[in-house]
Amino acid sequence: QVQLVESGGGLVQAGGSLRLSCAASGRAFSRYAMGWFRQAPGKEREFVATISAYGGHTYYPASTKGRFTISRDNANSTVYLQIDGLNPEDTARYYCAAADIMSQDGSEYEYWGQGTQVTVSS
Repeated sequence: QVQLVESGGGLVQAGGSLRLSCAASGRAFSRYAMGWFRQAPGKEREFVATISAYGGHTYYPASTKGRFTISRDNANSTVYLQIDGLNPEDTARYYCAAADIMSQDGSEYEYWGQGTQVTVSS
């Protein structure tokens, strides 16, 4: 079992930045690839970033590449998502998740956090 707890969300103005954190506990964090997803009201869950178990590889969809940066600190069992140039379309609940391999597919992720809300005002 892996428990994931996200933090760092909040209300920010357009153009601002946020760094989301996801703290893990339980089984060895460093064996898992990690991903970040988001879901806005009335919309489907969207993949935003993933990172390999030891942090050597990352992947972003076109919609987030260049503004989102995923990183991890295995010594502290934490994964981060830096979001720059926030705009109202980034408003959503952001979730971190753990999987055996990097994937864009949420169904590949075995463990999920409860999410942290990001709201961007125009």
